Amino acid sequence: MLDGDIAPAPETGPPDPLQQPGEGTSGSRGAFRALRHRNYRLYFFGQLTSLAGTWMQSAAQAWLVLKLTNSSTMLGVVSFAQFTPILLVGLFAGVIVDRLDRRRLIITTQILLMLSAFTLAILTWTGAVRVEHVILLAAFNGTISSFDMPGRQSFVVEMVGYEDLANAIALNSMMFNSARMLGPAAAGLLIAWLGIGTCFFLNGVSFLAVIWSLSQMEIPARVIAGAGTRMLHQLREGLAYVWSNRPIFHQMALAAVTNGFGYTYLVLVPLFARNVLHGGARTYGFLVAVQGLGSVVGAATLASRVTTRGIRNNLIAGLFLSAMGIVVFGLSRSIALSMAAQFVIGAGLTNFRASNNTLVQLFVSDDLRGRVMSTYQLATVGMAPLGALEVGYMGTRLGPLQAVVICGVVTMISGFVLLTRLKSIGKDAAPS
Repeated sequence: MLDGDIAPAPETGPPDPLQQPGEGTSGSRGAFRALRHRNYRLYFFGQLTSLAGTWMQSAAQAWLVLKLTNSSTMLGVVSFAQFTPILLVGLFAGVIVDRLDRRRLIITTQILLMLSAFTLAILTWTGAVRVEHVILLAAFNGTISSFDMPGRQSFVVEMVGYEDLANAIALNSMMFNSARMLGPAAAGLLIAWLGIGTCFFLNGVSFLAVIWSLSQMEIPARVIAGAGTRMLHQLREGLAYVWSNRPIFHQMALAAVTNGFGYTYLVLVPLFARNVLHGGARTYGFLVAVQGLGSVVGAATLASRVTTRGIRNNLIAGLFLSAMGIVVFGLSRSIALSMAAQFVIGAGLTNFRASNNTLVQLFVSDDLRGRVMSTYQLATVGMAPLGALEVGYMGTRLGPLQAVVICGVVTMISGFVLLTRLKSIGKDAAPS
């Protein structure tokens, strides 16, 4: 399988979604065709609202840590605390996702995340907040997200079916990055006008939108395979599938290296905004927001890609485009150039991540989807704690500029090495 295409799913899996008629539609109807499903429309707009709040909190939380400690190392520690739970429980979370009703699971995780946001808001408003509180709540959020992320990714196919799955994944990326553009920009303004605690409170309120949208859906009951099987057996079954499907395995390895030791440069962006570009909270907010704008543009391009060859090309182009953008960002002393670099990084990063996610999801059977996506989550997000500590340490010892450049170089080198394993993906599987 090393030199072959992505293997088809087992016999219980989906038909090839890239062979469906009518998938070559161009224009807005083709690019947004997953929105024809009522359930997905509800999810899209509810999740967009919630994610804008989440990104607003993420920006405000980083600024709060910087205000409390003025330390790049502590920024790395908070990120480490947030993502470490994925390393500890992520694989078991995938088994849970495959054994439970996914909609109810997501509603539960959203409620818990909402309560966490309200807690941080109260601590901040009362002046009692300390960096230890931020670390503990980040760890709590990471634990809940270990179940939430593979649950949401696995739930997409239940809303749109296999025919529109690739388009829905691309629209999810557009949604995620639209929120990434709006949330930090709003945070920069709200921090200056109303204070950091307001960002946390509004994030808590935003969860009500997605909770409501999920409660309004009409989802057929899903047949849960192997519900009486031992958890460890199901865990081994999922890992064996990933290992035996070598193209998917190498995609996950590529994601682990780039997300763990390349894209973690984001940990240093608040320090960059203040100490290198001599800006404030608004500068930081707009740096993150312009990356979100680039991501939206990248996701819009991806939404019209319907063949594995086209998605594969986006995977490769996105990886190297983002690597070059990170290097430029690290060398920049100008706010305008830094924002341009962030735009390029956003477009490339979205194409890489969403293309990788799509190629994995299109060829996995639904009864294994939660376990495979939790393994993918481990590769994409689980490496972030190690990378966050590494980048935070390099930022302190070498300086933020050198640390960011190293992240870009690592991304580019890993791309050259690992893409030799992926070079044949999509060549023969794409429809003629």
